[in-house]
Amino acid sequence: MDQRPPLPATTAPQEGARTPAAAVLPVGSLEQHGPHLPLTTDTLIACALAERVADAHALRALPPLAFGCSHEHAAWPGTVSVSATTLHALVTDIAESLGGVPLLIVNGHGGNHVLANTVQQSGGRMALFPGPGEWEAARTAAGITTTNDQDMHAGELETSVLLHTHPGLVRPDYAQADHRADERDHMGTLGLAAYTPNGVVGLPSRASAAKGEALLDFLTRRAAGHLAALEQARRRHNEAR
Repeated sequence: MDQRPPLPATTAPQEGARTPAAAVLPVGSLEQHGPHLPLTTDTLIACALAERVADAHALRALPPLAFGCSHEHAAWPGTVSVSATTLHALVTDIAESLGGVPLLIVNGHGGNHVLANTVQQSGGRMALFPGPGEWEAARTAAGITTTNDQDMHAGELETSVLLHTHPGLVRPDYAQADHRADERDHMGTLGLAAYTPNGVVGLPSRASAAKGEALLDFLTRRAAGHLAALEQARRRHNEAR
């Protein structure tokens, strides 16, 4: 279980004394996660992964963006969203203020689609992690039995990570919250409430803290590829000058 402060505790002199290869920005959401997980689930997962990546690769850890594009969850109380335009602007402004240090965005919410375009037009100054393929590979490595599509929301993966990092925030009835909704072709139009009565799409009953730990360990290692790509882009930019 994580015991560190919720926000980075470094001082200005500490940050000024080093030149990290990148800064790490966790991006989450404030949205319903069924009856058993908190509204902050995506942000907590993004922070847990970002902290591990920053520690493992000596990067600068930034505070999280705790609001995302969660409009598909608006039918449930507690959900708060920002527009895709706002999220793009926030991330772009943060990246531009880093003084040339590349930005690794650790995204915990699948609905933050705009981040892919934000990175795409950044000219190699940003990377987005994890991608869908990395989530799938992490599921396999951790022994998670469901796929990204089957276990889209508040299911085996997310419940496992919180059982490892914040077990006190997982309600004890999580094993009774399973809901399958494998066909969700019109979710963007109709919202998630058209497909699930309790806000869950997945199988939280299969979750375990051991799976959550293994998943985070795997993804922490996989971040190295994105950092290498950022360094390659930086070198190309410098050579083109």
